[in-house]
Amino acid sequence: MGTVERARGQRWFVKLEEGIVDKALFDAAVPAHRDWLAELEAAGHRPSSGYWRDRQGLSGAGGMLLFLAGDRDEAERLVSGDPLVSQGCVRWVVHEWCVVAGELADPPQEWNNSTSPELS
Repeated sequence: MGTVERARGQRWFVKLEEGIVDKALFDAAVPAHRDWLAELEAAGHRPSSGYWRDRQGLSGAGGMLLFLAGDRDEAERLVSGDPLVSQGCVRWVVHEWCVVAGELADPPQEWNNSTSPELS
């Protein structure tokens, strides 16, 4: 398996979200959310989005979006354009994700099994 190609200077970000409206309101925003994801893809942000299967249909259900952005400001600006966010359907947080292993990591990776690189 090879690494996933990404544009120079792009970093991985994760949006975690929790639904805060009733299912009918949430579901009404999903088609626009899917259109927004297509726009992210066309712009090269490589989005992967999904929901928590074990919470589907339950109060507080939510999901995750993995995507590329140049920096945190751009990541938050992109997320603010998500119809689920702009229509107040979700509570959300964005984290920069430092990939240290797997096909999304930038090779070569030096990894100390006892600690993370940030803690060494």
